[in-house]
Amino acid sequence: MPFLFPKVYPILNSSIIPPAGRAEFLRRLGGSLAEAGATLLEYRNKTGADNELLADGVVLRAVLPSGKVKLILDDRADLVEQVEFDGAHVDAGDASPAEARQLLGPERMVGTFGGSEALLPGILLAPADYLSIGPVYPTRTKETTKPPIGLEGVRKLRALAGARQVLVAVGGITLSTAPAVLEAGASAVAVSAAIFRTPDPAAELRKWVAMLSSISI
Repeated sequence: MPFLFPKVYPILNSSIIPPAGRAEFLRRLGGSLAEAGATLLEYRNKTGADNELLADGVVLRAVLPSGKVKLILDDRADLVEQVEFDGAHVDAGDASPAEARQLLGPERMVGTFGGSEALLPGILLAPADYLSIGPVYPTRTKETTKPPIGLEGVRKLRALAGARQVLVAVGGITLSTAPAVLEAGASAVAVSAAIFRTPDPAAELRKWVAMLSSISI
């Protein structure tokens, strides 16, 4: 059965993980997200050494079991197989989508940046399962020099991409603005701080899922 892409794409940034008790923190967090019904999670670690990424990945895979939750590793397509993740998200400066696909094979997922004010040239021919677009609104979570595209930008990129392409909108999206972003044409909204910098990320994820599940796209 093809993977049904959820409307919420949670991104766990390593900056929220405490240095002490790191593994136990991830076990508790991952377990609570699984109970909350998470089916997709991206793990992003821009600064950690390989052994940190591998250790975190092993814990996340153990508590977010394969077959129930798709785990995506940001940047490091070369480490996906070692942590038994389900795919990688690659951007400029990482492996290309074609290189990631060659590393990961046909069964694992590959995501990449698709464009901001316009789609990147030739991106629809790239061997990617989904494209991130944005930033939709101003964001501090991910460094970018690109100006926000707003809802009109989402509509424009949907028209350019066609109806079947999975588009994940990123950048400054909140629970109150997410419905409008989906209605403008995004397949899903990527969320990091708005979920993981709250006292109870699992409870927050439940709110997002409940709010967005009724939106038809």
